[in-house]
Amino acid sequence: MSAATTTVRPLPALGANKRLTVPKQAERTLGNGLTVIAVRRPAVPLFELRLWMPFGRTHLARGAMLAQTMLAGTEAHSATEIAAELQKVGGGLAAGLDPDRLMLSGAGLVTGLDRMLELLAEVLTGATYPGDWVATERDRLVDRIQVAQSQPAHLARTALLKRVYGRHPYAVQTPEPDQVRAVRPAALRRLHAERVHPAGAVLVLVGDVRPEQALDAAEAALAGWRGDGHVAELPPAPPLEPGPLLLVDRPGSVQSSLRLALPAVPRTHPDHAALQLANLIFGGYFSSRWVENIREDKGYTYGPHSLVEHSVAGSVLVAGAEVATEVTAPALLETRYELGRLATVPPKPEELEQARQYALGTLQLGMSTQAGLASLTSAYAGNGLRLDFLTEHAARLAAATVDDVAEAAARYLAPAQAVTVVLGDAARVADSLAALTPVRTESP
Repeated sequence: MSAATTTVRPLPALGANKRLTVPKQAERTLGNGLTVIAVRRPAVPLFELRLWMPFGRTHLARGAMLAQTMLAGTEAHSATEIAAELQKVGGGLAAGLDPDRLMLSGAGLVTGLDRMLELLAEVLTGATYPGDWVATERDRLVDRIQVAQSQPAHLARTALLKRVYGRHPYAVQTPEPDQVRAVRPAALRRLHAERVHPAGAVLVLVGDVRPEQALDAAEAALAGWRGDGHVAELPPAPPLEPGPLLLVDRPGSVQSSLRLALPAVPRTHPDHAALQLANLIFGGYFSSRWVENIREDKGYTYGPHSLVEHSVAGSVLVAGAEVATEVTAPALLETRYELGRLATVPPKPEELEQARQYALGTLQLGMSTQAGLASLTSAYAGNGLRLDFLTEHAARLAAATVDDVAEAAARYLAPAQAVTVVLGDAARVADSLAALTPVRTESP
């Protein structure tokens, strides 16, 4: 019996990069200071809404509870009635908070845009924070925080933020349960009056809308939203200070959570495109060197990943992986090796081209849906940018050379610049880590 032969066909060559085009949009700043951006994306008869309000850092527990209960009722409607009104137009609203902003987001049938904006205005101007809802949501938030505090990924993230940001407001991003339990409705009403106001806020509307008509609708609904509160200015993020590896002891852990932070630049910096490509080559997508090394070749981890995190006060590159306890030090060694290799030896042209295709493709993909386009527009607008910037950024990605990427890697990815945090069983990993680098151990 003869062995079957298999013909292996080579993969097709990568296609040409498509020119990035941004959709039609319009912008208007209302008399109350609210900026409204409307973008036409007529794929389906729906719209997406994003309201970005600069919130600054306030009492963390009160801010989290405000986002949790902002939609719990107004002077005119209960929470149940608000939900029913939104359902009538096929829509919904949700609130959230991050270190920079308070966000209200929603979606609905385009025929219900006017009603959605009316309800949004009602919440912004008349949220009441009823006591029963606040009590219920307070308990739910406490439960979620307690669950998070039992998870290694959360603990590692918490330790990294404190190590990177020190006394900066970004250093602590999750309140303690006891702080949440102390929040009362009256405090939320005061906080709403102080911080929920239109000055500096950006409303984004994306969908099957005529941009100028959408701006008119927003102005009709929201021109009466007033507020004389203040925007808390954030200080610049501090520079990274590498120092010794921080080992956070988690006795009995079968895995170690490895986190590294490296310097990065904001989106408008000339190095941003080259750094994005350098990060992709290192660990920013599945075909990266880091994934190939510690996942595919050595099996140390399932999903290592790195990305540049952009915030109003600064940007940082964060890399993370969960590895078995017994290979903690080897995984760190290989991570530093890959960073050092990229920082000292230029990438191969084919590596760069593959990363470039990925970067440009994901940029196109992120704009392909109404929801993606709305989130992208809002994120950029909150940092003073508009969609036109994406055309410039795509051009920079397309034009970046091997030398450009090598220079960015040398400037930002050298392992000596990394802040390193490991969460794991100190009794089992401290000695092996100390063989690689100075180590400082602390309890979580």
